[in-house]
Amino acid sequence: MRDVEDAALAGGATGRDLMARAGQGAVEAILAHWPDLAAAPGRALVLCGPGNNGGDGFVVSGLLRDRGWDVEVFLYGEPDALPPDARVNCQEWSRSGHVRPLTTATWSQAAPLPPADLIVDALFGIGLSRPVDLPLGAVPTGRVVALDMPSGLCSNSGRPVGTAVIRADLTLSFHAPKRGHFLADGPAHCGALRIVGIGLGDAMPDAATRLIDRPSGWDKRAGHKYEHGHALVLTGGMARTGAARMSARAALRIGAGLVTLAVPGAAMMECAAQVSALMVKRCDDAAALGAMLEDDRLNALCLGPGLGTDDRATALVATVLESGRAAVFDADALTLIAGSDALRGRLHDGCVLTPHAGEFARLFPDIARRLQGEVATGPAYSKVDAVRDAADAAGATILLKGPDTVIAAPDGRTAINPAVYERAVPWLATAGAGDVLAGMIAGLLARGLAPFDAAGLGAWLHVEAARSFGPGLIAEDLPEALPRVFARLAGERDGPSAGMP
Repeated sequence: MRDVEDAALAGGATGRDLMARAGQGAVEAILAHWPDLAAAPGRALVLCGPGNNGGDGFVVSGLLRDRGWDVEVFLYGEPDALPPDARVNCQEWSRSGHVRPLTTATWSQAAPLPPADLIVDALFGIGLSRPVDLPLGAVPTGRVVALDMPSGLCSNSGRPVGTAVIRADLTLSFHAPKRGHFLADGPAHCGALRIVGIGLGDAMPDAATRLIDRPSGWDKRAGHKYEHGHALVLTGGMARTGAARMSARAALRIGAGLVTLAVPGAAMMECAAQVSALMVKRCDDAAALGAMLEDDRLNALCLGPGLGTDDRATALVATVLESGRAAVFDADALTLIAGSDALRGRLHDGCVLTPHAGEFARLFPDIARRLQGEVATGPAYSKVDAVRDAADAAGATILLKGPDTVIAAPDGRTAINPAVYERAVPWLATAGAGDVLAGMIAGLLARGLAPFDAAGLGAWLHVEAARSFGPGLIAEDLPEALPRVFARLAGERDGPSAGMP
């Protein structure tokens, strides 16, 4: 964001221009979010900080007063110590309004801040680098709006800097969302999130983390089934095939031309009785798998769900890695890789690893400890940083699951697939959902998507399938919800007149 603002300033904009746009956009967004406040102006409490976020707060204060609001302004810090543009805005407010000092003494249990209809948090924004000596968790009750980021929250990681964070009802992010809005504790403190433009167009640094939204590559072109790939999903033994069958069903539903289950002999009847469109082939050991992989049309593999961690499973993982084929490793396969330097050393850039937090900690213990450590200063080490470091260490694409799923490629590209705010799907926390995600990614690999793209698109469609189905979801429902998601995407792309009458 600082790079974008610096480029705008170099192009002729001024800091006061940006603050004026931010303040105007913030007021418009507040009144749009709460229309009753536009109809009946009330009392506003604006908390301004010692940086440019405070400068935005002074603009908001003036605009609310012009609309008939009774506005009280507090400043954390000294007016003369404000940055130049913020200082000018403070001086303009002071010509007709009073600025009260904000300290621990003026904001305490003995002397709490007064209640208000609207509280504007313009204290620290994205610039917080240290804990502050204010009781941020004790904001008066009312409608609380945070400008850019709730104070006390690290904009890089979504983790608290210190122990106290303001809990907002509405967060207004200027120009673009920040990582901290989606990661870790961010969504719990931001309330609703809205983006406020400040006249910077679509400018974004090349190094920005991608936010997955409306991805491409979900639809299939015309062609023979083998042109859409052949995925191979490995199962465990008798009574352990269910997870792999869900993975395989997901790979087929997401568009792989063919999907085969590689099953030990003892479980052949179990699988054959449960599937129709999926093919079943006997695979007792690594030698049998090696023979199957002589068929070059098997271009993507999925293993781990229900696989087990015995010698057979270890040999299967090694064989898949030695083949160099695109492959998704989940569940038991991750446990085996975490426990074997030999297997870890065979990972390559065609691999996708899909751990949850516990599996990630076993795979990358040093990185996980750093991610879980206390935050003393900002910007804090984030989930994006951790997954990027893990992908670099493994030489493979890593997808770390959660409401704030993060995907990273070994070349440093990163993406966040958020399932928060309006896109929250708490019912996705159900047994087997991760097995389905692994199968979706494998199906996209079979169709020819690169590992990073397959992981991102698979994660996005996984959430959309859960949203389409709704509460009451179980893992088996996810593949069956995909056709509705695809139909909706096709309608959004082609318009209401698309398709047959």
